[in-house]
Amino acid sequence: MLELKNITKIYNPGEITEVCLFDNFNLSIKKGEFVSIVGSNGSGKTSLLNIICGSIPVEDGEVIISGKNINKIKDFRRYEHIGRVYQNPALGTCPELTILENMSLADNKGKRFGLSFAINRSRINFYKEQLSILGLGLEDKLDIKIGSLSGGQRQAVALVMATLTPLDFLILDEHTAALDPKTAEIIMELTDKVVREKQLTAMMVTHNLRYAVEYGSRLIMMDKGHIIMDKDGEEKKATKVDDILDIFTKISIECGN
Repeated sequence: MLELKNITKIYNPGEITEVCLFDNFNLSIKKGEFVSIVGSNGSGKTSLLNIICGSIPVEDGEVIISGKNINKIKDFRRYEHIGRVYQNPALGTCPELTILENMSLADNKGKRFGLSFAINRSRINFYKEQLSILGLGLEDKLDIKIGSLSGGQRQAVALVMATLTPLDFLILDEHTAALDPKTAEIIMELTDKVVREKQLTAMMVTHNLRYAVEYGSRLIMMDKGHIIMDKDGEEKKATKVDDILDIFTKISIECGN
């Protein structure tokens, strides 16, 4: 499904601050996997997501999705088949537009725009069905501006918008980090529900070790551009927070976090 082959990423090449984050880095993710990724600051988690999405270039290596090398494909083209939910609930949605208008924009991702109405009224029932999955009653508030919603509600809508069109891959970029604990729990439960019901292949970066253990089918821990732990299947199911806390704490202290 997703392959990163021999990825090399160097920040500030040729300068005194040069840092080689990834050196012949490899990672494969199978179709249908829900991968949780943890690691201290500077471990390479966010850079990994940005490389997949095309936000930053690499010095060497290949990014392959569904057997196709996408290295030369621009980031906005990659997003035709990749959904991404960001840490900040304000990103990924347009605050001055209504829920309906935001849903319509997401529904037209990757399509050509012509001289026609942006909102396809025949799709309204579909949008309501998708929003009803959240169980937040937002399907009855299509005419409300996104900017008037709470952070949790907005993040929930962003999750639906990111998965509205057929996807090869869903990226969850610390998407609960800016939420209060109760709202974060709700968003994680909704995330798990959406990923399972839509049978998505997903990658979630999180600092919450409990979420990493409780959700997803695979757990990866990173440190300084390397994978130092990779658990899936029954091994992942048997993993407890305490099993990874000591390792996480140790590498965090070593990194000065």
